[in-house]
Order: sequence, then structure tokens, then C-alpha cells
Amino acid sequence: MNGPTPQSQPPSANLSKANSSSNSQLSYLPTDNLNHKVVVIVGGAGAIGAEAARLLSSKGARIALVHRTDEPERLKAIITTLHGSGHKHYTASITDSASLKRVAALIQTEMGPANVLINTAGFTKAVPVNDLEGLTDELIDSIFQVNFRGVFATIRAFAPQMKEAEDAVVINISSIAATTGTGSNLAYAASKAATDLMTKSLAKALAPDMRVVGIAPGVVNTGFVPGRSESFNQKAAESTPLRRVGEAQDVAQAILALTTSLAFTTGTTMVVDGGRQLGI
Repeated sequence: MNGPTPQSQPPSANLSKANSSSNSQLSYLPTDNLNHKVVVIVGGAGAIGAEAARLLSSKGARIALVHRTDEPERLKAIITTLHGSGHKHYTASITDSASLKRVAALIQTEMGPANVLINTAGFTKAVPVNDLEGLTDELIDSIFQVNFRGVFATIRAFAPQMKEAEDAVVINISSIAATTGTGSNLAYAASKAATDLMTKSLAKALAPDMRVVGIAPGVVNTGFVPGRSESFNQKAAESTPLRRVGEAQDVAQAILALTTSLAFTTGTTMVVDGGRQLGI
């Protein structure tokens, strides 16, 4: 004799079970340290890259600095300032995908798969927005080649090994120019807007194997934009609510937060500008 037909559970009960199962082995939890983590910093000879390397190494990370071939001595000098041991430096151009893949493979062999990839490399040149002739085709192409294509190529090179790493995260350094439309030039602003969109898209495409986040500084006192004087920084500080421009360590602290305490954040770009985009 057949018994009563079992009642199917409501969808909410099934969802609850699924969530309970998926949460049984939680990942992307906050942490106090970066012990045993491999952090790759592309553009590592720059002020933000170097400051991030020092800060993250103080939390136990092993650092792989990657920069173009014209800065080997600076890379060596930065390595000597890092905490702990096991750090290395490599040369590659982010406009050369083959060199990126070569370095990615070398880092995985020598240091293990990357847990954190920080894209700090970038390029710009000051051109007023109303100087249409000053923003040449060649300059536009160079900016997008580095700031968008190069960042994408770097992620593409490291993504396969990061899928093997625990709680992996990609951090792209953007700019408030992406949303304000002001900055060193119009092409730079557009390239950073494209990078922000890439951050959102790849956060979805690469989940749950890794997180993808961005940081958007305002004016940062690093000498990144050729020709900008101290008087420019002073004027920028006057129009910033917190009355100063950013420093490399401000951005490095945001990088640290996104690799440690803000571990459940993905697909968004954090603004670190002292309120500059608000205007006063």
C-alpha cells in the first residue's frame, strides 16, 4: 500500500539549506595579517606601489615587485626597505602581454600562486580639457594602452594562478577623474572610467575564485603627473574638504583594508580623496 506523497519543501527552505551548505566552509573573512600570502605589485617602483609593499610586508606578506625594465636599481632599493624576507623583484612591461605571462609563470614557480594582485602602473600627461589639439591621437592611444589594456592584460596573465590561491583579490588603482571628468586630461579620465567598469565586470566574471576591487584617489603627492608643481598641490588642498592632498600612504592604507578587514567587498571602487570630488 502506497504511503502519503511527501510534501515538497518551499523554495525558501531549499535556499536556506543551500546557504547553510555554502557557508559551512566560509571564505573571504576578515584577517589581521597576511602571513603566507604572495602579493604582486605591478608598477612596484612607483610611490604608491612602494608604500603598499612596505605596509603589506609589515603584515607578513611576501612581495613580488614588477616594473618596467628601466627601474631595476629602484626595485632593489625598495626590496631592502621591506619587512620580513622572501621578497623578489621582476621586470615586465604591461604593454607587452608576453612579458607579463612570462613573469606571472616565474612568480608562481619561485614564490607560489599570487593571492593579491595590485595594479598601480599608469601613465598620463597634463593637457587642459579645452586644448583639443594637445590631446593627440598618439597620446590617447598610449594612455589607453597602459591604463586600460595593460591592466586587463595583467589580470589575464595572473588570473589562472590566482584561482588556485586562497581568498584571492585584484586591486586596480583608478582615479576620481573617472567620475568627475576632470584631471590631467580627458583621455586619462576616460581610461579610468573604463577601468572602473572592468572592475565591476570582472568581479562578476571571476567570482567566486577571486575578488576584484578598485581604489580611486584624488590628487596624490607622488609626482605621477609630469610638470605639476607644489603650487598645484596647494590649490588642490584648498578645494579639498580635508584641506590637504593625498599621500602614497593614504592609498596604501586603503589597499591594506581591502586585503584584510574588507574581505567581503568586491566589484566596487573605494574613493580615497579627502572629499575632493565633493568640492567646497
